[in-house]
Amino acid sequence: MIVPQSPVNELPSREARIELQYLPSLEYFACILHYDHIWIDVEERYVKQTFRNRCQVLTANKVDTLTVPVSIDNHGLTKDVKIDYSQDWVRRHLGCLQAAYGKSPFYEYYAPEFLGIFQKKYNFLIDLNYELLTICLRLVGIKNRVTYNLSGTKNGENGVLNEISQINNKKAGYIFKYYAPEPYYQTFGNDFVSNLSIVDLIFNMGPEAKSVLLRSLKSR
Repeated sequence: MIVPQSPVNELPSREARIELQYLPSLEYFACILHYDHIWIDVEERYVKQTFRNRCQVLTANKVDTLTVPVSIDNHGLTKDVKIDYSQDWVRRHLGCLQAAYGKSPFYEYYAPEFLGIFQKKYNFLIDLNYELLTICLRLVGIKNRVTYNLSGTKNGENGVLNEISQINNKKAGYIFKYYAPEPYYQTFGNDFVSNLSIVDLIFNMGPEAKSVLLRSLKSR
């Protein structure tokens, strides 16, 4: 007599909710890799002076912060934040990326894709950030499930961990939660600079970017 075996219980899906950032840091992508399913909330309340509209890159002299100027209405929701084109920020960002990574191994292969996005001049920050994140996920080869717009989910509700504003914040004494820096080749300097924008990793390491990120994950 053959006794049917009980099915093996599957592990529960690991899910988290995060905000949409501009050319996010390596820890942001480490967070995406850490979970089975990422919810990106575009209806959360926008927080000024965060990485929602800025990123950091390594230039010849220093770490430079690139900021997208924005205008915020009275509601202050991320989905309603508009980009301010009265400032010539696109030229500054593209010029800085060229100066920072023009001589890096993979800049010439990937830069045209980013240039195409900037030339579209999106009205809303979420549209710009969404398109840039989509490109970066594809170039790195990350295929984890990413879903947009899960507004109002509380910490632990429906098994979704609320990590809004917790990734790469500027609080004093901030400790990486998902990212354990793994040095890789950088165009400038002898000392490795961790947790820059994902473009630093993409332009310098190309197809090896994902393997670097996987080695940079903190254990679950």
